[in-house]
Amino acid sequence: MKLSQARIAIALAVVIATSSGCGVINRIRAKNELNEAARTYREGNFVEAEQHARSALDLDPNNKTAPLFIARTVHAQYRTGVNTPENIAKAREAIEAYRKILESDATNEEAYKAIAFLYEKIKEDEKLRDWIIARANDTRVEPDKRAEAYIVLASKDWNCSFQITDLPTNKITTITEGKATVAYKKPNQKDFETAQMCVKRGLEEVENALKFDPNSEAAWSYKTNLLAEAVKLAEMEGKTDRKAELDKQREEAQKRTTQLSEANKKKQAEEEAKKAASPPTS
Repeated sequence: MKLSQARIAIALAVVIATSSGCGVINRIRAKNELNEAARTYREGNFVEAEQHARSALDLDPNNKTAPLFIARTVHAQYRTGVNTPENIAKAREAIEAYRKILESDATNEEAYKAIAFLYEKIKEDEKLRDWIIARANDTRVEPDKRAEAYIVLASKDWNCSFQITDLPTNKITTITEGKATVAYKKPNQKDFETAQMCVKRGLEEVENALKFDPNSEAAWSYKTNLLAEAVKLAEMEGKTDRKAELDKQREEAQKRTTQLSEANKKKQAEEEAKKAASPPTS
């Protein structure tokens, strides 16, 4: 009986050792495949690089680098500005590859930004907006990154209004004694309501950004710009008192933007001076 138990123990030990050895060998092979993926990627052979990256993941499913290599190599096969079905499909394939990375690393900056970039390039605006909103609402993300997401949303809403109010048909420029004055007139009701909606939403977004980063120069800058749009819309409706109130808010936001800009420039200059004064490292 004891002999039988000893044989079983030896057999188990052999199995464990063999399995462990296979795991080590596969990890080494996976690393070699990733090296090949990197080499062929640098050479511009993106399809071959993808194949090597996928082989690495097959060999070592727990490898954390392989999924990123796969996403990068698929992304590299997408050609910006080429709107063929095949090319758009490649962009969507890259998006899914990056999403897999985020499943295990929710705060991966490269994956998040790459997906946003691809949605923008293939002009899937609603999906892009939903993607940025999800980022802004994700409690796992650092506050400054959530602020950035809200600022991006605010910038898009500012542009939405500006593209309407800045149309030549919606503004009248008069020159008196060499000084130009611009007056704004109301566009068609649909465009006016669109601009109103964008400004309202943009101001809400920029306030959310400031909750996460009160000293964000970009957030204050877009608050200034959105209030400038609100001033135009009030003028278009003939609401003089409302226009004056909004213009006062715009001036306050502009003042804060200028303060932050000057502080940031000063800080940057001090850092550059400190760097220049530091002795070179050998």
